[in-house]
Amino acid sequence: MIEINDLTKSFGSTVAVKDLKLNVAKGEIYCLLGANGAGKTTTINLLLNLVQPENGTAKIGGLNAADEPLKTKEKLTYIPENLALYPSLSGVENLRFFCGLSGIKLSDSDAVSYLMEAGLQEEAAHKRVGGYSKGMRQKVGIALAIARSSEVLLLDEPTSGLDPAASSDFATLLTNMKERGSAVLMATHDLFRAKETGTKIGIMNKGSLVEELDAADVTHSDLEKIYLNHMRA
Repeated sequence: MIEINDLTKSFGSTVAVKDLKLNVAKGEIYCLLGANGAGKTTTINLLLNLVQPENGTAKIGGLNAADEPLKTKEKLTYIPENLALYPSLSGVENLRFFCGLSGIKLSDSDAVSYLMEAGLQEEAAHKRVGGYSKGMRQKVGIALAIARSSEVLLLDEPTSGLDPAASSDFATLLTNMKERGSAVLMATHDLFRAKETGTKIGIMNKGSLVEELDAADVTHSDLEKIYLNHMRA
């Protein structure tokens, strides 16, 4: 569902992504690790067609994001580190609004069902988002992905700033999306969550994918050692 081939992007003299090759199939969670400036966010922005590549292709469902940006966006949901919602609207109203932008009309009861499926309490669904914690806002993003039947999730540091319980809840939601057949690409600094949640782990350094691992094949300790070795190289 996500195919990146020979992707390169520079900003001035800085090479943000260099000859990147990466694939995420249906039912996979690919965790992309790397320090700040490693190229993780630029990779996601290329898939979103927010920036244009110099070379290579970024495809969603076989479609080139640079050539068919609207069609590729129909297949995905993007959840950034800080999800932008309308604070004066409730969770239900936000979900109905953003689904409406995608041409999906939801009733209040449908919206509540999706929000509850994403782990939000029913009473919270009718409260203003301005009073939500970060974890609650991220659940609205997952509810949007469920309501839109998104085939692809692109996540940029979605658990940053979450407490351990909220981070664990979010990981469970991602696993549920994986079981639905969604392809998930998550940029993260959280080595523990990458090991526990991911099916594949990629390590980026200075714009390049320097190592790719099956999460089941490494221990937490091994992953930390491999990661630090690359960061110190």
